[in-house]
Amino acid sequence: MSEILGADNAGPADAIKNVSVETFEQDVLAASMTAPVIVDFWAEWCGPCKQLAPILEKAVGEAGGKVSLVKVDIDKNQMLAGQLRIQSIPTVYAFYQGRPVDGFQGAVPESEIKAFIGRLTEMTGAVADGGPTEDYTATGDAAFENGDVAGAAQFYGEALQTDSTNLEAIAGLARCHLALGDTEKARQTLALAPPDKQSDAMLASVAASISLAESNPQTGDLAALQTSVERNPDDLQARFDLAGAHLGAGAMELAIDELLAIIERDREWNEEAARKKLLTVFEALGGANPATMRGRRRLSSILFS
Repeated sequence: MSEILGADNAGPADAIKNVSVETFEQDVLAASMTAPVIVDFWAEWCGPCKQLAPILEKAVGEAGGKVSLVKVDIDKNQMLAGQLRIQSIPTVYAFYQGRPVDGFQGAVPESEIKAFIGRLTEMTGAVADGGPTEDYTATGDAAFENGDVAGAAQFYGEALQTDSTNLEAIAGLARCHLALGDTEKARQTLALAPPDKQSDAMLASVAASISLAESNPQTGDLAALQTSVERNPDDLQARFDLAGAHLGAGAMELAIDELLAIIERDREWNEEAARKKLLTVFEALGGANPATMRGRRRLSSILFS
């Protein structure tokens, strides 16, 4: 039977439990069908676990019942730890609607724990507002932002099983394939969108990102290219190559600066290659991105000066 922790803990007594393999299904999987359940894997000998525990328990208590916390002593529950592939502690998983949706390892700062819980409560709101499809896409977005590309792809896939025309899930899954370096699968995923939605701005943004990845597959020798441009600022091919190297490295704002520098010197250079590339960058970033807005203002100033 689950052992409820005593009053010494920061969270409410009914929100923090010790869980075993026998009670995991009821106290985690079943309980997570209505609200997120955070599982803290720890051991008595683990110093970082003891550092993390009071911060985590305090944050759960401050969430006002929107999430609950259970604790699993891996020494007493080695089978459960093995089933969930716990390789180091502390490890924290969040379960929602019967499946893991987020997590972290190590004694992270309080700010990261609060952000972690914030994502979980937002996820709950998404379900209340829009149902399971929106929940899957919101979870996928959170996983992608945290660098869990494989996990994000799984959630986007779940969303598409519920609604095969969900544009956010299609765009998200395509971004996952792109992040994994598979531009062909990314394009195939975009093709899943209905024909009358192919021009949607969200999909167009991903398509532009794919085009940039295909045209700038290598970052190049940034230092050498930078030196070449510094020695001869009017070498527009060198600037264009430098912009491409920045794009390959993900430095979008630096690439924008170099492309604008080319346009400022010769807007017609190489059949307007710099302007065309710049517009693709803007499309990939999206119109609301601050870098896009700044770049468009500068482009307008150059073109109409």
